[in-house]
Amino acid sequence: MSIHERHRLSRVVNARGTFTPLGVSRSSAAVAGAVAEALPEFFVMEQLADRVSDAIAHATGAQAGTVVHCTSAAITLAAAAAMAGTDPRRIAALPDTRDMHNRVVLPAVHVVDYGQSNLQAIRLAGAQVTLAGDENRCGLGDLDDQLDGPDVTCLMLVCSRLTSGEPLDLTAAVRAAHRRGVPAIIDGAGQFPRTADLLTTGADLVLISGQKYLGSPTAGIVAGTRRMVQAVRAQGNGIGRGMKPSKEAVVGVLAALEEWQAMDRAKWAADQATKVSAFVAAAAEIPGVVAEVVPDPTSLPLSRALLKVDDAPGLVRALEAGTPPIYVMAERADAGELMLELVPLDDTEIAIVLDRLRTLLDK
Repeated sequence: MSIHERHRLSRVVNARGTFTPLGVSRSSAAVAGAVAEALPEFFVMEQLADRVSDAIAHATGAQAGTVVHCTSAAITLAAAAAMAGTDPRRIAALPDTRDMHNRVVLPAVHVVDYGQSNLQAIRLAGAQVTLAGDENRCGLGDLDDQLDGPDVTCLMLVCSRLTSGEPLDLTAAVRAAHRRGVPAIIDGAGQFPRTADLLTTGADLVLISGQKYLGSPTAGIVAGTRRMVQAVRAQGNGIGRGMKPSKEAVVGVLAALEEWQAMDRAKWAADQATKVSAFVAAAAEIPGVVAEVVPDPTSLPLSRALLKVDDAPGLVRALEAGTPPIYVMAERADAGELMLELVPLDDTEIAIVLDRLRTLLDK
């Protein structure tokens, strides 16, 4: 029996992307094997942390790296690291920040909700959040105004398709923070393929999800300067204790990084493009469907399929109610648009999606 059958769970066709409520992504057989090999073994966890730091540095170009429980944890721990550094007294005091610089500047256009607001993730460290600009725009002048204020501990930025308003020049924002001696941190949870690009902004830390496009077990990857990474690691003796990675997560990240280094990434990107183009061509033949290829807005090396239909909310409900349930990106369903990400889907699953669309729409 399969794991779904043993536990009476629904099999899912996930065309929604790296979506946490659906289990995020699929790990490869090699990553799963590494995790299985690690589970019955003991490790000196500091040695394992040193080894994964080297691997993250090698894969991304960072000076150092570390693994934490998830990217949400990484946001909290990065804020804690900016405030407490490696000072044992301050680490033990958090989230009490009364004698620390405790103000995190965040562009208002970078307030996002991924099931939890990133505002809350920052505040969990004991930090106060100061928003720069408004939900439509944050210019460099807005950032300067807030960075010039008292008690600023760091600048937090977000690279995600979930951000709002006009795009912010991340490199210029990082430089604005550094002119004031303030570290800059970029939350790029779903941006693993672009980690090296994000580091070239000069950011002190880049926070990435391991379980999204890298395909590791649940893990947050922190890459950046040696000093700031050491400060993040030091939080394990404080509020980071409940956000620590498991041995199997760290070993899984190591295995996933090894696969990433060995992969022909140009071929992978070309294969994904072919998959989406073929799907769009087939979907466009279904009556009532307008289909097109849409590139990722953050320059990830992948595209998605956009479907325009008359009753998009009704179609979403029907897809999820079927057997197996099919999940798609439905944020713009009220505007008549559905988005499908096909990266994790095999040919059989893509055929299931197309057949279901034909059944529901070709009437």
